[in-house]
Amino acid sequence: MDSMEVNKAIAAVLVAGITFFVAGTIGANLVTETRPAKTAIDIQVPDTSSSKPAAPAPLPAIGPLLAKADLKAGEDYVKKVCTACHTFDEGGKAGVGPNLYGIVGDPHAHMQGFSYSDALKSKKGPWTYDELNEWLHQPSAYAPGTRMSFPGIKNDQQRADVIDYLHTLSHNPEPLPPATAPAPTPPPAGAAPAPGAAQAQPTIDTLLASADPKAGEADTKKLGCIACHTFNQGGNVLIGPNLYGVVGRDQAHVSGFDYSPALKSKGGKWTYDQLDKWLTNPAAYAPGTRMTFVGIKNPKERADVIDYLRTLAANPEPLPAKP
Repeated sequence: MDSMEVNKAIAAVLVAGITFFVAGTIGANLVTETRPAKTAIDIQVPDTSSSKPAAPAPLPAIGPLLAKADLKAGEDYVKKVCTACHTFDEGGKAGVGPNLYGIVGDPHAHMQGFSYSDALKSKKGPWTYDELNEWLHQPSAYAPGTRMSFPGIKNDQQRADVIDYLHTLSHNPEPLPPATAPAPTPPPAGAAPAPGAAQAQPTIDTLLASADPKAGEADTKKLGCIACHTFNQGGNVLIGPNLYGVVGRDQAHVSGFDYSPALKSKGGKWTYDQLDKWLTNPAAYAPGTRMTFVGIKNPKERADVIDYLRTLAANPEPLPAKP
């Protein structure tokens, strides 16, 4: 290649470079880049650096739930769910979990020789009703690190049914807690009651003023009272005593019947108030009673039954004065 051809090639490269430079300079002056004041899509990212998990809602008081507990339902639940790991008879052997006879009121690690987890052994004091309520709601939250894999009983009333059954597994069952929740703070004078606020229950005197003894007689059959008691004058003793003339009589009124020490210790007469408390929850009225009936939770139904019992006498006790 001669020198003329080389010079032409070099000139072509130089011309191309100058052309690109000039075109870029003109383009930069004609087109100006303007950044938007804010992005087209604003994605909000929550700040979790200081957030805390919401505290779990407190469990409802166990006392009112136990007052309306269904002992039979609790026993049925235990047999269906819990017997896979536990025994419940006195002196029963441990399974995957310990024997639970006498659990209410006993220490947390109550069964000698059973290998409890450190999480449970660290819990001090007895199994109270409140402790059992928390434990059976969610074992892993009550004792983190427990080997109990059971997730818990989330239904409040079902949990109370089970606890009520457990409390009967003893020669001397622990007294049940108060059947009423702590009284709420009263509203300021003149304030309207809060929506849904509980109203005071009428007294037995008020309820008896409009009671229906015929309905009460029907209730004794519906509730199964006739399976354990007779109601006619001079009737035989069955599982429970004859109830003719019970109103106004001594609480252990049938001579020769083997009453529990719990009931014999009450003393006094079967007044309307005493019968109302007894029929609401026998186990709470006389802790240790052998009466397995869970009680009549409906106040009107309870008054009807008491009024029927009042009529079972040659000279029925007078009704309380109308309030």
